[in-house]
Amino acid sequence: MYWITQLVAGLLAAVVARGIVTRGPVATLTLSGNGMAAAFVAELLFTFALTYVVLNVATSRDHAGNSFYGLAIGFTVVVGAFAVGAISGGVFNPAVLLGGAVMGLFAWSTLWIYLVAQILAAVAAGATFRLLNPADR
Repeated sequence: MYWITQLVAGLLAAVVARGIVTRGPVATLTLSGNGMAAAFVAELLFTFALTYVVLNVATSRDHAGNSFYGLAIGFTVVVGAFAVGAISGGVFNPAVLLGGAVMGLFAWSTLWIYLVAQILAAVAAGATFRLLNPADR
């Protein structure tokens, strides 16, 4: 249910932003050839990193009640955006992807690349977390 809420919120935010922001020329990120493979790998790696960090700092019993989870998550997003933003747009989240597509920032025909990479990365991060933290069930 949480992921549905995120997708709906991303969609609504994009619709509201389109309504209140003055429309100007928008550069749509389109991928082709090696750019598609590079974007896939970039999204896979940094979505894995982000998901794994979230699982460790926000859900792990070892870090219950910590006050640093926001910094860890935020720094992971910033590092990913700086490292691969020019390659893939630095999305790392299907809700951000949907919102960006509605805003015209991502070509609809390439959304599948992001979604496949993000889903694979999330599954891998979850499996890695479970493997390395068997007490957190």
